[in-house]
Amino acid sequence: MKRILHICLLIAALLGVFPTSRMHAADREHTLKVYNWADYLDESLLDEFVEWYKEQTGEEVEIIYQLFDINEVMLAKLEKGHEDFDVVCPSEYIIDRMLANDMLLPINRDFGDTPDYTSLVSPFFVEQVAKFDQADKRANDYAVGYMWGTTGLLYNPEFVTDEEADSWGIIWDNRFNSKILMKDAYRDIYGCMLMYARYQEVLDGKVSRQELMNDTSDEAIDTVEVLLKAAKQNIAGWEVDFGKEMMTKKKAYINVSWSGDAVWAIEEAAAIGMELRYHVPREGSNVWFDGWVIPKYAVNTKAAAYFINFMCMPENALRNMDEIGYVSVVASPEILAAKTDSTLEEYVDLTYFFGEGADSVLVDNIQYPDRAVIERAALMRDCGNRTKSMIEMWSRVKGDSLDAWVYIVIGITFGGGTVWYIYNKVQERKRRAKYKKYKKKTAKAKR
Repeated sequence: MKRILHICLLIAALLGVFPTSRMHAADREHTLKVYNWADYLDESLLDEFVEWYKEQTGEEVEIIYQLFDINEVMLAKLEKGHEDFDVVCPSEYIIDRMLANDMLLPINRDFGDTPDYTSLVSPFFVEQVAKFDQADKRANDYAVGYMWGTTGLLYNPEFVTDEEADSWGIIWDNRFNSKILMKDAYRDIYGCMLMYARYQEVLDGKVSRQELMNDTSDEAIDTVEVLLKAAKQNIAGWEVDFGKEMMTKKKAYINVSWSGDAVWAIEEAAAIGMELRYHVPREGSNVWFDGWVIPKYAVNTKAAAYFINFMCMPENALRNMDEIGYVSVVASPEILAAKTDSTLEEYVDLTYFFGEGADSVLVDNIQYPDRAVIERAALMRDCGNRTKSMIEMWSRVKGDSLDAWVYIVIGITFGGGTVWYIYNKVQERKRRAKYKKYKKKTAKAKR
């Protein structure tokens, strides 16, 4: 019954049955339609943008703010429905796909007397976006980063040493039989496993981590499948939402986790007197980001560009970080000052992110990883028509029996899609909402 429910939820999701907010009727030419992830923005900024936009341009604008929980739902509305959203916030691999499929408009950064705050985006993310360049398009003309993070190991130092957590090889250690939680996110896990399998080739300079992260050949898929099946006896569950609880109850000692979730789990564990740690293994991992783009069917492209600029203002970036718990790609001195914590003991090299002068700073090194960590991280790209093969492998590894149903759902909707990724994103957004409530609760307690 639970599996059937999941199928129904997927069908509903793919058909676009999701909540929206701030829906108003308005003159379309003076309306800004924003399409964003749920719980991914301090919504008090929306009203402030309306006032700020009038101050900067002398023009009135009304916002229609709609929410999505799945990249593919957003993409389907734009591809098939030609929805006229003015600005949306897809993940990196979807930006890659949209740009390749000529679905985006360039962002006009001529703001007159208004400063161009998009120029404050970290050079590191300017470089990441540039990886999506097309023969006739500079990706940075079409996309501006928003939030970012990494994938690594959340672990209990009572049972796992720091040295052990420095390698993905710990996943196959029989001492951790049924004590490891695997993130139910095939793209993240896939790249990490391939980097582990071919680590020596990386050291020898025969292949890069970026190449491995996006190698979807039959040989690569087979390699990952063999590795994951060999680790199954150690895997206590494939999770997207219950990992923190199992870790704090010591039912699991290791959890493959996203950095944002790791920060949340570490704080909750500390509240009950338990220590958890997070580390990106030496073999490598992924660095992910979401970003703002203007779809080709947008109507109010001017307001869209100003909105993206407004979101890059340092004070607004900080407010969003405080509200949703994730880390902004904006790299201004104000943000570095706000995130510096003199009570910490470990200095971090953030020159890749903040530039010169940030080679030894005291910040949370999970939210802002050291340069050495970033140097072993790679960016996910759209895997196109190889998606189906990767999903099938993931299903075989887990022993799922949903294959036929999954592809019926995919066929009914938009003939491709990444159904496991879809399900995971729904759960991820729920975690963000929980994290938001948790942060507000702890903030009140501190006061």
